Amino acid sequence: LSRFLGSLEEDTRQLLRQGIFAKFFVLAPSGQDYFKQSTTRLYFIADRVLEMTLDMYKEPKRMVDDISALGLRHVGYGIPTEFFSPFVTGCIEVVRELTSDEQLCDCFGWSLGLISRLLV
Repeated sequence: LSRFLGSLEEDTRQLLRQGIFAKFFVLAPSGQDYFKQSTTRLYFIADRVLEMTLDMYKEPKRMVDDISALGLRHVGYGIPTEFFSPFVTGCIEVVRELTSDEQLCDCFGWSLGLISRLLV
């Protein structure tokens, strides 16, 4: 996962960022009502999601605290938890489009799934 994320060139990273939200909005169209930020902010969120999936392996104890805090922010913003699953699915689908490495996709999916469960 570290090698994959570290090897992404900027144009591929950009496709990943765009793809995450494009897929999410197809899977959960009403999610657009909660993402009214600028494109720059959406790309920041996508980058942070990618970082968090890797950090979950590197520093799990710290990540549990960080994710708990993030979950509280989501509650404060009134984000429905029903959006977490389609967001995770969209992220995994985009990564699967960029690589044929099943182990990488499994690692990414496991980490992101764990993060989404901790958010709830």
